Amino acid sequence: MDTSAGSTHQPIPPSRAQRRIARTHRWRRDTTELAAVFSAVAVADLVANVVVHGHDGPVLLFASAAALLATAVCHAWWAHRHPHAPPAPDPGAPPGEDPVTGPLRDFEQTALWRIRATVSDAPGSLARVATALAGLQVNIVSMQAHPLPTATVDEFLVRAPRTLTRAELAAAIATAGGHDIWTDPADAHDLVDVPTHVLALATRTALDAAELPVALRQLFGRCTIRQYPDGGQQAAAGIDGHVMRLPVPSGDLIELTRPHLPFTPTEFARAQALVELDSLLGPRVPKVEARLSLPAGTDLTVRRADTHDKAAALAMHRRCSVDTLRKRYHGPVRDADKYLDHLLDPRHGQTLAVEAADGRIVALAHLMWDDDSAEVALLIEDDWQRRGLGVDLLRRMAALALEAGVQTVYAVTHASNTGLIATMRRLAAPLDYQVEEGTMVITAHLAEAAEQLPTPWPTGPGR
Repeated sequence: MDTSAGSTHQPIPPSRAQRRIARTHRWRRDTTELAAVFSAVAVADLVANVVVHGHDGPVLLFASAAALLATAVCHAWWAHRHPHAPPAPDPGAPPGEDPVTGPLRDFEQTALWRIRATVSDAPGSLARVATALAGLQVNIVSMQAHPLPTATVDEFLVRAPRTLTRAELAAAIATAGGHDIWTDPADAHDLVDVPTHVLALATRTALDAAELPVALRQLFGRCTIRQYPDGGQQAAAGIDGHVMRLPVPSGDLIELTRPHLPFTPTEFARAQALVELDSLLGPRVPKVEARLSLPAGTDLTVRRADTHDKAAALAMHRRCSVDTLRKRYHGPVRDADKYLDHLLDPRHGQTLAVEAADGRIVALAHLMWDDDSAEVALLIEDDWQRRGLGVDLLRRMAALALEAGVQTVYAVTHASNTGLIATMRRLAAPLDYQVEEGTMVITAHLAEAAEQLPTPWPTGPGR
């Protein structure tokens, strides 16, 4: 019985005669190359003697240069008259099929998708999903596995034909045995592998305590983040479907809510690692600042503020009028001092302070994270109002929000606060207005104004 079609061919070692012939060929090749080297040296020595000692040396050099130039011109003319022929088609390709021009020939006709599906924890379950995707010409770029007690959540980043719809992707995975399927369009930012992404977020968190909520949001996508004091009435830490609770060593509790996608134990471990890193490093604010020159010739310094600036901030409160404090804090003026502990805590956002030459703080600006958006607020001492400070601070806060991946910022004020309304309009961004019982919420969409916003810290440590 002939079994050659299914046998595995092993390489046959060369015989003694074949090895002897190979050694002979190598000896001849080495001898020929050595003779060529000796000949080249002899010719070079002859040319050098003629050029240096002979009367016709310069003539010989000019003649050689002319010959080389003529050779180059002839070669260029010949290449123009006889262009290279295109590569021959692959003889193994099917008749009528276009030759492959490169790995990126269909790049413009594809789209990136993020897919998450739950499959059974059994051999072959992942292979069935991969086979189903391959049948739709879908390429799996990266994949993560989130183990569960009785199943596995597989998360894919795929490149699919642009004509493939969300429903077709989900149907193919469902046919392969997947359930609880979630799909979402992706972009080039998602091509970064997860370990690299987590390390980058950890680095940002280590540099600035205000980055922790931003890092959590970028790690898990659209989610609501809230921090409760005293453990949130002793709520249990862990994951409960679409809710994740993370204990903080200080006694507080961070709660993340993601309605469109439940959390997994793997994601809880990543979030807990970031929170533990933040707690281990303690309060920290990067030392960044910028110079601000007013039209009157006054030089000020804009920098990040933290809890160490509370005394200077309280002193500024004493110099502000009652009307200025009421417009800023929207409540009894006697409670204004109580807000500073929260506002100067870098874990709740970023605070900018404007410092005069004598060390006094004359203005404060707050950027406070709130779900997918951020609230902005300004307090400028009365004697320093109407000098352009508000516009500069608001533009810096908008740039910091965009740097953190936040696309919208909003300000809450009284409807009569025409100064803040005019300042928000100077952002050159589309604005939404919502008025209710004398309170106005102005929302700015920053994406269209991104190119006009300044660099927050031109002299800072660029991250």
